[in-house]
Amino acid sequence: MSNSLASLKQRYEEQGYLVVPNLFPADFVARLRETTQRFEAQAQRDELTDPLFDLIRDGEGISQLRRITSPETVHPVYDEAMRFEPLVDIVAELLGGTVRFDHGKLNFKPPSGGAALEWHQDWAFYPHTNDDMLAIGLMIEDCTLENGPLMVIPGSHRGPVYDHNQNGAFVGAVRAHDLGDELGKAVTLTAPAGSVSIHHVRTLHASMANRSTTNRPLCLFSYAAVDAFPIFHRYEWAEFNARILRGEETNQPRLVANPVRVSEPTPRSPDGYQSRSIFHVQENMEEGALYN
Repeated sequence: MSNSLASLKQRYEEQGYLVVPNLFPADFVARLRETTQRFEAQAQRDELTDPLFDLIRDGEGISQLRRITSPETVHPVYDEAMRFEPLVDIVAELLGGTVRFDHGKLNFKPPSGGAALEWHQDWAFYPHTNDDMLAIGLMIEDCTLENGPLMVIPGSHRGPVYDHNQNGAFVGAVRAHDLGDELGKAVTLTAPAGSVSIHHVRTLHASMANRSTTNRPLCLFSYAAVDAFPIFHRYEWAEFNARILRGEETNQPRLVANPVRVSEPTPRSPDGYQSRSIFHVQENMEEGALYN
């Protein structure tokens, strides 16, 4: 396994992303799919009122799930997936040996409302003292060219940290003209259910709208090295360390000279609340590269 992990790490460091096919066994994927479909059905019956469930209405006025924030707290099967040992083995190799779970979300692309997500870098949302951070995308259904799979720009993790602001406010995406020829290098990440995509925190990525007739749920888990500490944010110390999956706690961040921008100022919604959801934040963008 060590040779396999070393090979994955080499490709990851060169490209800034990986696809690992069929990492999760079929019975595990079946449990994930069953649980996820149950939440989708509850959404359509307007039974989900917790703010962790982000809902939209389709053309017929039926509620559809757009995101479950922190799914690992909503149902044990997602927490089990986040801690899945073969996955954490890979993450530990890519992060240099230690692993802290940072956060999770389950994004949906329903056929009637699965909008595109514009090009962005996760680093723009949550910079840390070093960039040993990554996100994995667990494919609960097959990711195909038609249903809006993740797209990445290889090698962009070694490039600049782009401006994600427009008109003096953070919009969570990069202007099309700032990307220039980079868009021509984009790679689409398709794979069967149970596979995972992995991308570095500075890798440029996006996804097109869902053009298929079926939903496309993607469970995203973010992990960091234990000595990567957040900038412009603070956690409760015991809870912060309770998320360590590999390695020992430390109060000495590792500082690396990486370019950083903070995700401020963020526009406020009409009711006065500040939204951190990428879906809401990108609604303020005026110049994008993708079209729904």
